[in-house]
Amino acid sequence: MFPPGDEDLAALLEASAYPFEFVDSPETADSKEPVDGWAGAIVSTAADADSAYELCRHLRHREPAPPLQPLVLIVSADSLADLEVRDDLFDEFIVDSQVGTELTARLRHRFYRTGRGTHPDLVEYGALILNPETYQAAIGGRPLDLTFMEYELLKFFATHPGKVFTREVLLSRVWGYDYYGGARTVDVHVRRLRAKLGEEYAHYIATVRSVGYRFGAARLSV
Repeated sequence: MFPPGDEDLAALLEASAYPFEFVDSPETADSKEPVDGWAGAIVSTAADADSAYELCRHLRHREPAPPLQPLVLIVSADSLADLEVRDDLFDEFIVDSQVGTELTARLRHRFYRTGRGTHPDLVEYGALILNPETYQAAIGGRPLDLTFMEYELLKFFATHPGKVFTREVLLSRVWGYDYYGGARTVDVHVRRLRAKLGEEYAHYIATVRSVGYRFGAARLSV
């Protein structure tokens, strides 16, 4: 991934369980390449467009190795015109303001087609992604900074969408039968989770009056 140091993009890829390496030049890309080759590349033109296109050109025309695919280019909206004369250097492009779920969706599609870049089973619901192996989470392409119990509660919710759970059941299923905290513990963690999910996604956790909480849409029986 170019350029090095993009912490937000790194956190997004880690939450989605995609292994990656930062490179700062064609030479670094060659020296760090794994034995079975790169599965793809993400190159941003934000910091240094000339170096970004140089790296794309190298990855596309390297010999004797085959051209690297997929190659996803991240560009700013005001540099879209530059792509017209460089469309042979990348497979897809994304405007930097849309990086997030758009990028992970495209990577998933590309890697599904090539059979590369497989990752462990993720817990997904709408814009939410949870990686049980690394305890990382992201919503709408934005990494979430969760405590251990916040993560465990959110994972339990996301793996049981549409079901209503009382506070007592949540305490026993998430905190454990030997936990002696009161029901208020659940309320506090739900409040914190809603705040971290943000206004756009806080509705994922719904309060069911006089019962408890439900994650996601209610299931209707037919």
